[in-house]
Amino acid sequence: MYDFDVIVIGAGPGGYPAAIRAAQLGKRTAIVEREAFGGTCLNWGCIPTKTLIASAERYRHAAHSEAFGVTTKGAAFDYAKMVARKCDIVAKLVGGIQSLLKSNGVEMVRGAARFEDAHRVSVVQPDGSARWLSASAIIIAAGSDSAMPGFLPQDKRVMDSRAFLDLTALPESLLILGGGVIGCEFACMAAMLGAKVTVVEMLEDIVMVLDRDVRRVLRRRMEALGVEVLTGAPLTGIAVKRGKVSGTFNGRKLSGDALLVAVGRKPNTAALDLARAGVNVDERGTIPVDAQGRTNVASIFAIGDLVTGSIQLAHAATQQGVAAAEAAAGLKSKAESICPACIFTSPEIGLVGLTEAKAQQQGRDVKVAAFPFAALGKAMAAGETDGFVKWVADPTTGQLLGAQAIGCHATELISEAAVAIRNELTIDEIGRAIHCHPTLSESWMEAAHVFHGACIHLPKR
Repeated sequence: MYDFDVIVIGAGPGGYPAAIRAAQLGKRTAIVEREAFGGTCLNWGCIPTKTLIASAERYRHAAHSEAFGVTTKGAAFDYAKMVARKCDIVAKLVGGIQSLLKSNGVEMVRGAARFEDAHRVSVVQPDGSARWLSASAIIIAAGSDSAMPGFLPQDKRVMDSRAFLDLTALPESLLILGGGVIGCEFACMAAMLGAKVTVVEMLEDIVMVLDRDVRRVLRRRMEALGVEVLTGAPLTGIAVKRGKVSGTFNGRKLSGDALLVAVGRKPNTAALDLARAGVNVDERGTIPVDAQGRTNVASIFAIGDLVTGSIQLAHAATQQGVAAAEAAAGLKSKAESICPACIFTSPEIGLVGLTEAKAQQQGRDVKVAAFPFAALGKAMAAGETDGFVKWVADPTTGQLLGAQAIGCHATELISEAAVAIRNELTIDEIGRAIHCHPTLSESWMEAAHVFHGACIHLPKR
């Protein structure tokens, strides 16, 4: 009756796993991609930024290694080579995704898709021709784009993160509009390479999804890198004149070689013509779905950044994509509710579950316990003593409800906390589990001992 069992629109971190999982379950599957396989995450997001951050960290370590007894002469960086390395890594990973899809028998269709009805889409292919596809189930994984407010000047010096990643020369001075995750990651990367960076955030602080104590460490470290962090007021009067971008913050004039706009993202739903398929969309352009990713139309699923209330993370989209593919195949699958997040600032940050601030907003009774990296032998050996790990738990049962980590390798450390919270472990169980020494991960065990006032490696209060 249909050309395929499953059609996936979008080959990003949610779409291509959905297509592969559907094919693994024996479904005839096609995937439609209008730009690049791997989507924003691989081509203009997660992988490119982390590659550049890795290069910046390597340079900073080389230039500041005297305390380790290592002296380097003339440490320097070549930004164009950093960008070339980034492009090479992206190309290899894109090729890998295409190979995975091909090996699983997924038909790859290039072009822009739009709905014709609840089971059919038309695809405008790169040569301008149209192709019609039909399926018993369709999974929308179209992703999102950077939000660019209309009041900004139309100039090449005013750019989103995607355009910034295409630069082959790092601006000597950089204004960043937005102190969220994206803005702070770029700020740290550029500052480690010696750029003069100013971040402007109209909210009271940067990265407001974090607890205050975590934000405090991040802000202090960013300022130590040379980043000027301005919060609590907007950047107004933005203009481009004589090769500079300027604006005003609380009456103070700011200027830079470029302005990076990092004020959020918007879903790519407009071009899909969802109304033709009867799919409901809310006022923000996102799609309400159930736990399986199913929209109000039984044959259509949505995942990733398009979904109402979904956290905009690649690994969340991947998990949702697999769940939607399994649901489309008739399995009783659903998306996981516990999803860790990682932030690649300097220092790194990881978080999962309930924050202390969120618990207070909900009127919940929780108890928190933290352990500083400054008291860890491995952190001292690595010269990375800033930061801490922190548990949020039920004071009566000890059930783990949330965790945050800021410091060296925090993005790796948070996975242990995610597994613990997902499996409803208690803080007692974490405290009793033997952790290797000397490691950074033993900080979770130590924080569990702090919870009960039984920590060996902190002075008695």
